[in-house]
Amino acid sequence: MSTSAPPPPAPLTILLYASDRLTRENVRLALGRRVARDLPEVRVLEVATQPAVIVAMDAGGIDLAILDGEAVPGGMGVCRQLKDEVFDCPPVLVLTARRDDAWLATWSRADGVLAHPVDPMRLPDVVAGLLRGSTAAASSV
Repeated sequence: MSTSAPPPPAPLTILLYASDRLTRENVRLALGRRVARDLPEVRVLEVATQPAVIVAMDAGGIDLAILDGEAVPGGMGVCRQLKDEVFDCPPVLVLTARRDDAWLATWSRADGVLAHPVDPMRLPDVVAGLLRGSTAAASSV
């Protein structure tokens, strides 16, 4: 009689858009392999251009997007475009240069906002909260 454990849940996919390689690296390192114990591992899909964001979102399978507001073009404009054009858009977290830019993130319809520099303790908590809200909404449908 074999009692094999169920397979581990599929990793959650986080789309990370930043035109700066160092920003992408800092975010990826802050996220680690798992943002919270109660969530599956995360897989980070890094992109450096706005067209690559659109291609990735159109392909589907993105559980959360993190967009750098300082990228060129800016992540806040990209966020607004995604919220306007992507049916059932996953949650979006926008990274801003200053805390005072949070109002722009509201304009962009971001689900969350954090200021640069990336805080490696706070980022996983915010991401986990957004993912939990997203998975709870998906399971209630």
